[in-house]
Amino acid sequence: MTNPTEDTVNVRYLVDDVAAAIDFYTGRLGFTSMTTFLPAFADVRRGNLRLLLSGPDSSAGRTLPDGSRPRPGGWNRIHLIVADIDTEVARLRADGVPFRSEVVTGPGGRQIVLDDPAGNPVELFEPAHA
Repeated sequence: MTNPTEDTVNVRYLVDDVAAAIDFYTGRLGFTSMTTFLPAFADVRRGNLRLLLSGPDSSAGRTLPDGSRPRPGGWNRIHLIVADIDTEVARLRADGVPFRSEVVTGPGGRQIVLDDPAGNPVELFEPAHA
């Protein structure tokens, strides 16, 4: 296990393929790989965010008492600050990353939601300039 501190924020994402998730987060979104126990689990880090990538064979993916299985997806998401959203979107689109929306603008800035390889959402956010 990595050495998280009080400042570390831990988020667990269920993924279908841990290796593909590692490649996505490290290769496209600037995370650093920490520990890897393929095919069940890995964790990656970006700043104070530790993202736990749990595959179907991990303890987090086990069948629940009611027979349901945890699965990826939904709309809860990690939120990554970027300096230039247009450049990031163009780079990721060129890599074939699927987006759930177009860039939207609000009073606090501009944002867009994309999917990781398992269908988990990631929000890119460019704060409005003061």
